[in-house]
Amino acid sequence: MKVLLYSEGKKLFSKSGVGMALKHQMSALDKVGVKYTTNEEDRFDIVHINTIGPGAERVLKKSKKSGIPIIYHTHTTYEDFRNSFTFSNTIAPLLKKRLIKLYSSADFLISPTEYAKKLIMNYGITLPIKAVSNGVDNKKFTRSKSLAESFLSENQIHKPLVVSVGLPFERKGVIDFCQIADKRKDLTFYWFGAKISSLLPAKIRRLLKNPPDNVKFPGFIPQEMIIGPYSACDVFLFPSYEETEGIVVLEALATEAPIVLRDIPVYSEWMKHEENCLKGNNNQEFIKHIDRLLESNSLRKKLSSCGKETALERDLSIIGQKLKNIYLEVLDNKL
Repeated sequence: MKVLLYSEGKKLFSKSGVGMALKHQMSALDKVGVKYTTNEEDRFDIVHINTIGPGAERVLKKSKKSGIPIIYHTHTTYEDFRNSFTFSNTIAPLLKKRLIKLYSSADFLISPTEYAKKLIMNYGITLPIKAVSNGVDNKKFTRSKSLAESFLSENQIHKPLVVSVGLPFERKGVIDFCQIADKRKDLTFYWFGAKISSLLPAKIRRLLKNPPDNVKFPGFIPQEMIIGPYSACDVFLFPSYEETEGIVVLEALATEAPIVLRDIPVYSEWMKHEENCLKGNNNQEFIKHIDRLLESNSLRKKLSSCGKETALERDLSIIGQKLKNIYLEVLDNKL
């Protein structure tokens, strides 16, 4: 069995969740001995598509014509496309129609969470669908005291540190992040993520150019380097309004960062308030949770320990086996 893992626009998407998901799939399949290719010109027995552009549609049609089974990974939803790029809200209804068309053309669907699965089912798509986490490499993402100390020293950080990671979209909560920072000048705030300025609305570009004095936007940094900030932070704040999973949350869990999240549906089943995270609904609640974590070592340790357990349950070795089982199931059904 050989799988085509397909994702287009690798340069653009490499710094996004979809790009990271592809890398995770490759690592996961390596761990369970499944052969794969990312070259559509190779020979393969099954195709696993991650994106929704013209290239993906071409591969889908070509594979369908050749009788090759097609799995579509539903990373993109109407709900999480809104409030992201310039004109995203205008495009979103058209995007939804395209999602339904493409996803409905596959043989099997994979969603990152049960929540994302329900969204796709609510579109009226009736194909077989399973929820499989994007997963996290717990060997790579492990708490590092030395990397934490290096990050704090190199950036001359002496105040408590609040970190977030992701593309700086309004939907991700970047405006809220800066508003919280503006109220808490006694803390240092870092938001890591590719800026892609040409695709961002004007109000977000202005915010990135003129953030509060205690907020830094270093841009995108490689996975190996982000372990330092994850390990160094006193709080990992992720105020996103909509996610299909949130790979950065998995990374934060794996590196034992104490996490504060917005209380949104995607986290209802696996991120538990007061167990592996603290959840809030607005900036006032986020500030309250930040203060609790800064004041209580025992609470930080509890969340960090339970969070690591959550990450281990989603290790890439486990995800690889789940993907392998789905591939075999789809191939059997095609025979």
